[in-house]
Amino acid sequence: MKRRASADPQENPIKKKVAVEANGSTQFRDHLLQQADEHHQQYVTSEPYKHGVIQNLLVPQLLRTVRTEIQANLSFTPKETDIYKIHQSGDLANLDGLDDSSLKLLPSLLTLRDALYSPAFRAFLSTVTGAGPLSGKKTDMAINVYTPGCHLLCHDDVIGSRRVSYILYLTDPDRPWRPEWGGALRLYPTQYSKTDDGDEVKVPSPDFSVSIPPAFNQLSFFAVQPGESFHDVEEVHAHEPGSKDDDDSRVRMAISGWYHIPQEGEDGYVKGLEESLAERSSLQQLQSSADQLDQPTSSKRLYKDSSIERAEAAARRASGLDHAKDEPTLTETDLDFLLKYIAPTYLTPDTLDSVSDTFSDDCSIWLGTFLSKKFSSSLRDFVLEEESHELPTEVEGIESKTTWRVARPPHKQRFLYQQAPGATTQHIRDSPIRDIMQNLLPSEAFRKWLQLATGLPLSSYDLCARRFRRGKDYTLATGYGGEDSQLEIILAITPSHGWGGDEDAAPDENTSNNEQASGTTETRTDDASAITSKKSEEPTFGGYVAYMAGEDAENESHDGHSSDGVEVPQDFSTGARASRPSTKPRGPEKADPAVYKASADEEDDGVLFSMPACWNTLGLVLRDQGVMRFVKYVSQQAPGDRWDIVGEFGVFQDDEQSSAADESESQQNARQGLIVQHEESETEIESSDEDDED
Repeated sequence: MKRRASADPQENPIKKKVAVEANGSTQFRDHLLQQADEHHQQYVTSEPYKHGVIQNLLVPQLLRTVRTEIQANLSFTPKETDIYKIHQSGDLANLDGLDDSSLKLLPSLLTLRDALYSPAFRAFLSTVTGAGPLSGKKTDMAINVYTPGCHLLCHDDVIGSRRVSYILYLTDPDRPWRPEWGGALRLYPTQYSKTDDGDEVKVPSPDFSVSIPPAFNQLSFFAVQPGESFHDVEEVHAHEPGSKDDDDSRVRMAISGWYHIPQEGEDGYVKGLEESLAERSSLQQLQSSADQLDQPTSSKRLYKDSSIERAEAAARRASGLDHAKDEPTLTETDLDFLLKYIAPTYLTPDTLDSVSDTFSDDCSIWLGTFLSKKFSSSLRDFVLEEESHELPTEVEGIESKTTWRVARPPHKQRFLYQQAPGATTQHIRDSPIRDIMQNLLPSEAFRKWLQLATGLPLSSYDLCARRFRRGKDYTLATGYGGEDSQLEIILAITPSHGWGGDEDAAPDENTSNNEQASGTTETRTDDASAITSKKSEEPTFGGYVAYMAGEDAENESHDGHSSDGVEVPQDFSTGARASRPSTKPRGPEKADPAVYKASADEEDDGVLFSMPACWNTLGLVLRDQGVMRFVKYVSQQAPGDRWDIVGEFGVFQDDEQSSAADESESQQNARQGLIVQHEESETEIESSDEDDED
């Protein structure tokens, strides 16, 4: 498609006006525009917030012709961020900018757009919603295609001058969409919660209450309301093995867009209204983003005597005394304790030195096969046993019948979590996960090990076990706002195979960053059912954790989230690479969470560190202020749930920090001797087990 090189500014508006007046009302089904009051009554009584659904909106033949034009003439680009995964066309609002030869290929699409923004239909929709006058000058629409695996997570659509959101479905008219295929528009109820300042804020429930499946020629719409119009699009499900249908029939094509408030020169224009709406939206976002309303809440704890140790260390440095007293030393008792949990190789001096050197250079590292064979075996058995039991589907059932709680609010995160006993949540029942949370990670021995591995003096810890369910859970990208850097650990304990990266848990050090650079793939198709991308032919399941370079403050919303989502590179479908190529901030453009953008700098995709869903792997990351982090939505197609235990460790920020010195030769030899003995003991146990199996 080509755009006009120098279009006559007076020509297109006239042609558009004529098309609107001539064809606007005639494209809708008979008598629809005279039924505004009837639809209004249905609209105002709807729950969980006011919304409408109109079946058979337009003359069916018009939409059939529109589908044919789209399939034959438009290209779709696969796009993905932390919040969604879709195939998207260009902006339909700018069809008048196309050259004459291109416009001739899309006459029905142009007719449809003009009908939707005609004075007659805008007046109808304004009456139904009670939202006030709607602009015909500022049109805003695009075609989105959801194939199996595509999704859009919870958000409220509040940006700029939007007044009404809508979706017009263009699914296959000869093969009705089935609800079990997914792809439904789902609406979330809200409830009032009080902040610490006493402000009442609406917070969405983790559970949706209304599900609206797609249907050909169906219009779904609602007024955009800050802090209230929360919704998502359910993942389109892949077909089950052995089923009669296939994925080619599950193409959720729709035109989605917004009606805006009247612009200057239009009837109903109010000077300053757009600025007032933006201010109201910003205030609501600021209130609803208060971390105090988030669950899980912080359960940070100081290490025993950490404040005393810090004061003593500072005094020794000030007086010029021996710095070696600041350095941790693993005693025989420490080693005996750690060997119950950690693989012996990670306790040897050479390995610890290597880990420390790599972390010092990269500020991040993966450690595969981290837990000992015996402990990891019992942990795997426990996790697999947990996954074999079906969970309740709603929050109330989960929190009343299991030891899990549900993270919220859903426009930031949703997953199951447990915190260590003593936090403000339910206790963890006896299990290997509880053992790690209550005994290993908070221990002084592990603190010493972590300090030796990273060279960082640690003051506090905050721990959480998480379970990300298939087809439900995620965390959206959020920036770290602390003034001081913090050490974050991710102990990946996902036992299922087939995630597309878990078999090779460690990054390939021989692969350069340039070889990992991503590109954008476009596909033109004559059949909507074949819309795809070469890089998305293999199923991708999400579930990876990613750390991304932060954006400029101008492009960040009040809750620390990106205003347009954090773009996922196309070679990043599994998260199975770890790199810290650059800390270059990403561009300052403001954009819409429902519109993807290609990366402006393909050589720097902003990925600082990533880690797929995998088994028995420890990730260590030093997180700086502004660095974004998210866990990608876990697809319904995933081979299992994603499991991990995460920790945030406070780092002492002294003006002068001494690095850990090498231990004395006798200490190293003693430690090595204990580890060799333990390895021999494990070998004897394994040999005995093999004899028993024989």
